Amino acid sequence: MSGNKISTLQALVFFLYRFFILRRWCHRNPKQKFQKCPSHGLHQAQDLSNHTLIFNVEGTLLKSNSLFPYFMVVAFEAGGVIRSLFLFVLYPFISLMSYEMGLKTMVLLSFFGVKKESFRAGKAVLPKYFLEDVGLEMFQVLKRGGKRVGVSDLPQVMIDVFLRDYLEIEVVVGRDMKMVGGYYLGIMEDKKKHEFAFDKVVQEERLSSGRLIGITSFNSPSHRSLFSQICQEIYFVRNSDKKSWRTLPRDQYPKPLIFHDGRLAIKPTPLNTFVLFMWAPFATALAAARLVFGLNLPYSLANPFLAFSGIHLTLTVKDLITSDRKKGCLFVCNHRTLLDPLYISYALRKKNIKAVTYSLSRLSELLAPIKTVRLTRDRVKDGEAMERLLSQGDLVVCPEGTTCREPYLLRFSPLFSEVCDVIVPVAIDSHVTFFYGTTASGLKAFDPIFFLLNPFPSYTVQLLDPVSGSTSSTCPDPDNRKAKFDVANHVQHEIGNALGFECTNLTRRDKYLILAGNNGVVKKK
Repeated sequence: MSGNKISTLQALVFFLYRFFILRRWCHRNPKQKFQKCPSHGLHQAQDLSNHTLIFNVEGTLLKSNSLFPYFMVVAFEAGGVIRSLFLFVLYPFISLMSYEMGLKTMVLLSFFGVKKESFRAGKAVLPKYFLEDVGLEMFQVLKRGGKRVGVSDLPQVMIDVFLRDYLEIEVVVGRDMKMVGGYYLGIMEDKKKHEFAFDKVVQEERLSSGRLIGITSFNSPSHRSLFSQICQEIYFVRNSDKKSWRTLPRDQYPKPLIFHDGRLAIKPTPLNTFVLFMWAPFATALAAARLVFGLNLPYSLANPFLAFSGIHLTLTVKDLITSDRKKGCLFVCNHRTLLDPLYISYALRKKNIKAVTYSLSRLSELLAPIKTVRLTRDRVKDGEAMERLLSQGDLVVCPEGTTCREPYLLRFSPLFSEVCDVIVPVAIDSHVTFFYGTTASGLKAFDPIFFLLNPFPSYTVQLLDPVSGSTSSTCPDPDNRKAKFDVANHVQHEIGNALGFECTNLTRRDKYLILAGNNGVVKKK
C-alpha cells in the first residue's frame, strides 16, 4: 500500500518536473531552429545587404495599430457617404470582435458590390495615408536589406501599389478578394491559401538568398508561428517601440508623392470620422451661404462676409502695371483649385477679369461670377482666343492645365508667353482641413462645393514682378522658337521660388494616367 503511494507521488512530481521545468528550459534552448530577438537588435545589425527581410506590414511598418482609417477611406471613396456611415456606426461592435473577424467584417462593409475596374483607391488614394503612417526607424532597417518581402492580412488591392511603387518593396503578399462578374464580394480568400502563397514566395527567396530574417509584431501570434517555420531569425516589434518611432519625412520617400486623389483631406480615424459626420449638417448650410452671398454680393461686401464665415484670403501685391496699354494684363498662376481665377478677382477687386480653362463643368461655368472660356488644345485657335480676350480686359490663365495638391509645379504650357508682351506671375496656395476641392476621377462639378464645406479654408495670392513675353521687344531674342519655352520655365521657377514648391516636367496627361487611368482629355458631346 505504501509502495503504491510512493510511486504515485513520484509520478506526480516527475510530471510536474517535465511540464514546467523541462518545458521552460527547452523554450530557452539557444540551439533551437530560430532566434528570437527584440527589434532594437535589428537596428544594430551590421550588414543586411545579403539577407532577405520578411516583414509584417501592419505590425512592423505602420505606426498605428488601427486599420479602421484605411477601410473608411475605401468605404467613402469607393462606396459613398452611406457606406462609410454604416461602417462608422458598426465600428464599436467590430472593435469587440477578434482580429480576424473584425478584419473580415470591415472588408465586407467596404468592398461589397464595388466594381473592380472602377476601384482606384488602392492606387490613387490609399498610398498617401499609408505613407503618412510609416515609421522612419523600421523603414531605415528595410532599406538595408538585400531584398524585402512584405506580408499583410489586408487585401492585395489595398497595399500593392503603396509597397511596390512608393516604398520599392520587391515582393508583396496580400490576400486576394473573391469576385463575381467583375464585382468584389467583400470576402477574402481563405487564410490557408494566403499562407500557401506566402510559403511559395519564401521557397523562391530561399533559393536566391541564404538567410531569411523575419520581422513581425509581438502581438501577432499567427505571423509569429508562420515566420518561425521558415526564418532563421525573428525580430519582434512591441507597441512601446512603435510609440517612440518618428514618421517617415516626405523628403525621404523613395518615390515622391506628387499626385493623389480622393475627397478626404483628413485621416479618418474614429474620432475624426465622428467630427466629420457631426460637422456635415453645419457644413452644408455654411457652404450654401458662402456660395449664394459670395456670388451675388459686390466685392466690397463679399470679402468681409467670406472672411467672417471662416475663409482666409491673404494677398501680397507688388507694383502693378498701370500704363495705358491697349491690351489687358495677363495673370499667369499655378493651379490649386477651380477657384483660382475667382480668388485673383477677389484679391484685385476686379469684376471684369476673365479666365481661360482647359476643362470646366457646365455647372461651374454657369455659377462662375467671372467670364470663363474653354480652350480647345489647338495652339492656333487658343492663341487667337486669348489675344481676343486680352483686347477686352485682364485675363487669368493656368498653364499647368490641371491642379496639383502637393508642393510641386507641373510643366507650364508656353502658349501664354506668345500672346502678351507683359506677364504678371501669380503664386497661389490653398489649404483645407476636411475635404479637397479637386478630383481626377470624381465629379468636377462638386469641386467648389467640397472646398466650401471646409470650416476654415484659406487662400494665399502673391503677385510677383512682371515678366516680358517671348514676343516683347525687351526679350533677348523674340524670333527664337526657344524663347517661349524659356519664358514659361522662368515664370514656373519664379512661382516655385515664391511658394517653396519644386518644379517638375510632369503634365496633365501624367496625372490622369496615374489617378484615373485616362489621358485627361474630355470628349466633346
